[in-house]
Amino acid sequence: MGAVSCSQMLAAKEVDFMIHGLVKFHLFGQELWITTTHVSILIVMIGLLVLALVVRKKMKHPQEFPTGFQNAIEMVVDMLDHMVENSMGRHAKKFVNYISSIFVFIFISNISGLFGLRPPTADFGVTLPLGLITFGIIQYNNIKYNKAGAFTGLFKPLPFLFPINLIGEIAVPFSLSLRLFGNILSGTVMMSLIYALLSPFAVAWPGFLHIYFDIFSGAIQTYVFCMLTMVFVNDKLPE
Repeated sequence: MGAVSCSQMLAAKEVDFMIHGLVKFHLFGQELWITTTHVSILIVMIGLLVLALVVRKKMKHPQEFPTGFQNAIEMVVDMLDHMVENSMGRHAKKFVNYISSIFVFIFISNISGLFGLRPPTADFGVTLPLGLITFGIIQYNNIKYNKAGAFTGLFKPLPFLFPINLIGEIAVPFSLSLRLFGNILSGTVMMSLIYALLSPFAVAWPGFLHIYFDIFSGAIQTYVFCMLTMVFVNDKLPE
């Protein structure tokens, strides 16, 4: 029992799921760092940019009967179009580009652990801006369509509920960002613990668990973030 505890303690020292500073520099008297999160985001964005350029070139001369790569791209676009249309109805065209963009970015970020990266979405500094962008879109449409009702609605159904209604509005970006951050970070921590406790040659079991923690969980959290975004925006749009 003592030997097991000792080996677990030694393995635990090798667990690494933290954000690390890679390059330090100073700007306006402040010490700043390029971290593993910045590198991961850069790699993800370069990958998405290359993919976008390839798709653009491929779709300039599409096949009448798509196969292979073109067929896969059309299936993804069709899936995203239907997802937004089914949730937002006649307003779908205004938001399909934004929803599709954050869907692809969040999903690729979530599964980037499969390629040896630390998922960018396991950093609250990444998920919070996503939540704030969504919050801005929600409030913009609230004011655009409801005018003064965007403010008077905080006093309904009873005036003394104003503090609760206000907190409910402000909590939206934090709710969205913390949910995504917490779930992806938990998967990152679990995989780090498993790799630290297993032999370097034991790859089958961790590989199988990646299917859940990276692919399945990553897809679910992407869908939840996008679906909640559409629900919150829909709540501010006219019937």
